[in-house]
Amino acid sequence: MEAFSSKDMAMKAQKKILSHMASKSMVHMFIDDNSSEILDELYRVSKEHTGNRNEAQKVVKNMIKIAVKVGVLFRHEKFSPEEMSLAQDFRKKLHNGAMTAISFQEVEFTFDKNVMTEQLTECRDLLLKLVEKHLTPKSLDRIRHVFNHYSDPELLTHLYDPKGTLCASLTKICSGLNRMIEEKKL
Repeated sequence: MEAFSSKDMAMKAQKKILSHMASKSMVHMFIDDNSSEILDELYRVSKEHTGNRNEAQKVVKNMIKIAVKVGVLFRHEKFSPEEMSLAQDFRKKLHNGAMTAISFQEVEFTFDKNVMTEQLTECRDLLLKLVEKHLTPKSLDRIRHVFNHYSDPELLTHLYDPKGTLCASLTKICSGLNRMIEEKKL
């Protein structure tokens, strides 16, 4: 007899629908203003660094799809106790990465691209391990795409150049991250 679960079917449909709705206008319905501002700045950073509007849109869209899908999995309590432990590890690592990013921005000449790259790579690996049993290979590739893009040492060096074109974006990103930390959202 075939096992059928309407709850599982609803969750799959929700993930599918939400992944198709990852446009900028839909972001504002699911993501708060502060997160939206950070995403807008990350888009500007990607566009400026790559010179490619489509690539910048794709990486931010992938980030949104990932966040929505992980949120759906969490909301439907699909993570095992071991995976919940991984989720906590991921959250701590992401928090530490945000604190490091802010510190590098606030204290001139402390930026170390190797530290940032390593922290982002560790976040990527933890997230992949967390969702590998729940998401499709295409979704796992999206995670790799986002983290590999933002952990690129050239992009990070460009972003943290105090006299560079991305300095204002970095300030806004770090300001948003600070608010998220203060509000205990990160």
